[in-house]
Amino acid sequence: MSSTLSISPPTTPRGPHRSARLALRATAEQERILRRAAEVAHKSLTDFILEGACQAAEETLLEQRLFLVSGDQYQSLLASLDAPPQENPGLRDLFSRRDPW
Repeated sequence: MSSTLSISPPTTPRGPHRSARLALRATAEQERILRRAAEVAHKSLTDFILEGACQAAEETLLEQRLFLVSGDQYQSLLASLDAPPQENPGLRDLFSRRDPW
């Protein structure tokens, strides 16, 4: 058995205007868990689901390992990799500090 969760903008606007509407189907158990988690987080169901979905989407996009570049961009990258390292005082300072934990 499944129920339909309709993801729509909250009645009071928060942040940018939301105009796109998403709909998804979930089992009754999934809906119960999502609603309870949103309640515990003091968020609307829409905000809770969108934040989680966007975070997962960003992680997925950041994990991409294939980068397509032009021949010129590739040659520029190779030149940068072959160049001797440059002094970076900020990085040197960062690595000289004790770990905060």
